[in-house]
Amino acid sequence: MQLIDRYILKLFLLYLLASVLVFVTLFLTVDVLSFSLHHDAASGSAIFKYYCYHTPWVIYQLMPLACLAGTIFTLSSLNRTNELVALFSIGMSLSRIAAPILSCVGIISVGMFVVGDQVLPLLLQKRNYVEYVEIEKHPGLYSTVKTNKIWYRSENVLFNIKTLNPEERTAQDITLYYFDPHWELTQLITASHVEMKGNLWDLTNGLVTLFASESSFPLTKSFTAKTITMNEDLKDIQSTSNSSQIMSLKELRRFIERNKEAGLDTVRYEVDYHAKFGFAFASLVMSVLGVPFSVSRSRSGGSFVNLGICLGLAFGYWAAYNSAVTLGSHGVLPPPIAAWGPNILATFLAWIALRCLKR
Repeated sequence: MQLIDRYILKLFLLYLLASVLVFVTLFLTVDVLSFSLHHDAASGSAIFKYYCYHTPWVIYQLMPLACLAGTIFTLSSLNRTNELVALFSIGMSLSRIAAPILSCVGIISVGMFVVGDQVLPLLLQKRNYVEYVEIEKHPGLYSTVKTNKIWYRSENVLFNIKTLNPEERTAQDITLYYFDPHWELTQLITASHVEMKGNLWDLTNGLVTLFASESSFPLTKSFTAKTITMNEDLKDIQSTSNSSQIMSLKELRRFIERNKEAGLDTVRYEVDYHAKFGFAFASLVMSVLGVPFSVSRSRSGGSFVNLGICLGLAFGYWAAYNSAVTLGSHGVLPPPIAAWGPNILATFLAWIALRCLKR
């Protein structure tokens, strides 16, 4: 039995490696061409450095698809060569045949969880720095997300945001520091709520403090509503505000707790927190789902049929996953259900498919 397990595992690892190479190469080829067209003035060394930090994130995102493809192609290959029939004849069930594959994917999932929590946040921070500082030559777009604030710079204006909601185009607890060309503080504006309408920002319930050179004391005045003009659109801030990606689970949990203590909405971040667990084990779920579908077809059709099954299952899973996360971010689903629901649904479908296959 150990010899059979080693043979199946070796075949799976070969298909898995081939799948990773093919999918990552195709993705990066398209992405590099698109990225280079939009940043034609960037140096080759900067782009190379950017993709050195970006490629591990791509592999992390594509690993569930690669594991699914490896599972389907391995079992389909055994099916085409009648090796499955031989294994069935000695009393091995399909679940037992797939056990070494699923065990290997389980180990990969644990490894991906650790990498996603400890390694990728650091790499994504370095990637963002290369993109905004070295490639786009716009340091203001590079923000360092702390545990409870987003810092941002727009020309001579420096501001921080307690919580940003890109979907609703709103922010809470914002402070803006205005400087003159010599970087002397001239004005300070604070507001409890902001609605971002392009370059026009509507501030609510705040204070304006003027630091005039001819006066020894700053002048402060409160306001109920105030509109200011900013040079940066929301999409620029949104591109640097994906704090959940560049924070570990510990940092993200602390971020959520502090924002809850301040009475701020944390639903989107709670969904991201649970999704870090759910997505890490998507590879195992996808492989389980691929087991019954890999042998439910006849041996005709070859690789194209296998590829079609793989892409169809992947598309269905991603559609369910993105829909659940979106619903969770808008408060329609509880965060744990939004993150784990697609995995539970896929596992249930795999169980039904296995029972139908036995019949």
